Amino acid sequence: MAVRDARPVPAILSRPARLSAVVAGALALTLVASPTPLALGGGARTPASDPWVAPVAGDLVVLRPFLPPDQDWLAGHRGVDLGASPGSAVVAPHAGVVTFAGTVVDRGVVVVLHDDGLRTSLEPVAGSVVPGTRVARGEVVGTLESGPDGGGGAAAGHCAPASCLHWGVRRGERYLDPLALLAPREPIVLLPLR
Repeated sequence: MAVRDARPVPAILSRPARLSAVVAGALALTLVASPTPLALGGGARTPASDPWVAPVAGDLVVLRPFLPPDQDWLAGHRGVDLGASPGSAVVAPHAGVVTFAGTVVDRGVVVVLHDDGLRTSLEPVAGSVVPGTRVARGEVVGTLESGPDGGGGAAAGHCAPASCLHWGVRRGERYLDPLALLAPREPIVLLPLR
């Protein structure tokens, strides 16, 4: 029979370091034991019980898909362009808090930090919310802006001659395909730019 030493083991790590080690261990255990993926990207989807919704109503018309660059500094399309008419309601695709609603260069932008840590940017949108506002999934956050000619305005510059909403989603600094967050649906139709 082995004899166990009852003396306390001296603390080699400081208290904050021990706490960090405990938290890191718990996080590692959570990641290993989790039955669903915690990180979204590629083809990963949110749980079916809490799907995201498209930020514009009606049939989802993708004018330009997500085309991530091979390297962060290269050209690409870091979001999707969804066909919509100027003045259309734009909604929060998931619950969160509005962190920005204002003008960036020549277009209105609304940014929502979602409860899962992802961040949505919607443009060109005339925001109807102020930063700090908590929004539910599907709640109106603004309307698609129109230009001086009544057309797509800043949107037409991005999708000319069509009018569109640009929807971007990021986890930290990494852009994700917003369409991968939506519940499965009928096939998406890509239309040529005319």
